[in-house]
Amino acid sequence: MNEDDQDGKTPPVPDGAAGGPGTRAWGPLRGGPPFGPARPGFWRSPARGPWSTSLLGAILLVGLPVLFVTGLLSYAAYNPDLASNDKTPDKGLLGFYLFPWPTDPPWLYRLTQGVHVTLGIVLVPVLLAKLWSVVPLLFRRPAADSVARALERLTVLFLVGGALFVFATGILNIQLEYVFPGSFYPLHFYGAWVFVAALFSHVVLKLPTMVRELRARGLREALSDRGRDTERGELVAPDPDPGAASRRTLLGAVGLGSLALLLTTVGQSLGGSLRPTALLAPHGRSGVDGFPVNTTAAYAGITEADTGPDWRLTVSGEGREVVLTRQDLLDLPQHRSSLPIACVEGWSTRNLDWEGVRLADLADLVGAQGPPGVFVESAQTSGSFGSASLRDNQVADPRSLLALRVNGADLSIDHGYPARVIVPACPGVHNTKWVTRLGFGAV
Repeated sequence: MNEDDQDGKTPPVPDGAAGGPGTRAWGPLRGGPPFGPARPGFWRSPARGPWSTSLLGAILLVGLPVLFVTGLLSYAAYNPDLASNDKTPDKGLLGFYLFPWPTDPPWLYRLTQGVHVTLGIVLVPVLLAKLWSVVPLLFRRPAADSVARALERLTVLFLVGGALFVFATGILNIQLEYVFPGSFYPLHFYGAWVFVAALFSHVVLKLPTMVRELRARGLREALSDRGRDTERGELVAPDPDPGAASRRTLLGAVGLGSLALLLTTVGQSLGGSLRPTALLAPHGRSGVDGFPVNTTAAYAGITEADTGPDWRLTVSGEGREVVLTRQDLLDLPQHRSSLPIACVEGWSTRNLDWEGVRLADLADLVGAQGPPGVFVESAQTSGSFGSASLRDNQVADPRSLLALRVNGADLSIDHGYPARVIVPACPGVHNTKWVTRLGFGAV
């Protein structure tokens, strides 16, 4: 008999010692066994594992670069190097790629922004499933037992935080819910760069593991019980719950979720008869001109005095200035352009028939040679983008108009009456409505 077992009783173990009553609560701090989410047996889903995490990561590795590139193109389309358009001050090296945004093809912005928004929405279920698949690693203890592990955890912190921030701000912008502090544009722009930097670092660390796992077993084997049972790794549940959803169910749910989001989103970019299918878009209603209204006249603070008989357009350039009534504009040579409107929120129209005066002709009216770029000012008193700068190539394009009519009728007040700008391949917010001044050469 052990001397500690006198009288058949085991002496009490001090609280906090190995096996003591305080071990379960303070184990992670005192070297005892982990508890709660830090305990491997806490996570019992048979759907988790290196293969499913690698597959979801591979899908994101294809989609996220497309999302990033189309986002950069969307930013370039705003011509942010023109001072009046810049919503992201001190961008420095992050603006290295900027170039003069072209006017051809006229549907360019409609394509790039439509892909950006639609793909971003479709990837949401994949992103959430990927984060769910690696949740156990966030509770792993010790958090960092080496320099390499510490760097990995740091990239994961920025990766997860950046992903949630960028996707959340993007979705809120699509829904016109500006509940975040500050302007959407710099927040989304800088957040995207942080996210992509973290993504690049994480891919460098994890790409060999992802490739190895996907090569180790094919899709059919991986989705079978045999493929699951032979898998090893930190993410594999040591005691899987037989009643929990399987890997097949997980991937099927992700696929169906992405498909459902695609079908209820893409209609806002394609327009036409498919627009009613865009159930998640806040632009279901149309104005009397038959296409969506983003900023109404009432929201922009436009009054009857701003659009009535006393409305005047001031055109300046080369030291000259002329003031025109709407009738004066109608007496000038009228031209037609067939152009869409596309907005940053992802919605767009098919080609609409615009009528009005060419911007280049108005530049000639004040002797502005080239013609140069133009600074456009609106009568709106509230909301963003009450003014915008357009490049010289945008002014020179013969399809760029100060539009007075659309689809055979005068503009409605919500669509910019008495006059608005329409430029090919230009973001909707730079097709300024309720124009009161054009300053050629003042960009």
